[in-house]
Amino acid sequence: MKRAPFLITLLAVLPLTACGSTQSAVAPSLAKRPYEGRFDVPVQPVPVAPPGALPAALGERLARWDAALIKAQSQFSAQRGDAVRLVGAANGAAQASEAWVVAQQAISRLMAARAPLTDAIAELDKLYLERSAAEEFDGMPEVYALRERMLEADSAQQAILESLNASLK
Repeated sequence: MKRAPFLITLLAVLPLTACGSTQSAVAPSLAKRPYEGRFDVPVQPVPVAPPGALPAALGERLARWDAALIKAQSQFSAQRGDAVRLVGAANGAAQASEAWVVAQQAISRLMAARAPLTDAIAELDKLYLERSAAEEFDGMPEVYALRERMLEADSAQQAILESLNASLK
């Protein structure tokens, strides 16, 4: 009985010894070859001018999108209380019941209230791509700042919608 563990261990080790004997005694050198490093040249910094002032036409567009952000936030806030109340009333109700359908409609109205914001984000992204492709960087810090505020509002609204949908299921 004591031979069985020994034989199993021996059989497990034998394949490993075969692998070791097939290796060559002289390993290849890891030294740098003559053609390696031929392209190791220092990268020359490219001077980039800082973006200029905000162009007037761009300022008007950003103001319009900022107004859309404010409008979307106020519409969303106005619809939110009603949606929260109706979803709370439908909590535990069967799917397709009247309370559940009314709550779904309230969530849909809340989603529709986000339309000015999502449209403005899409237009702002398009503007960013167009100006980047044309290498027009004047006013880009203002574009970035507005986009960050829009994305922050969008994320907050999306989190509220996900919470309402989760509590309704």
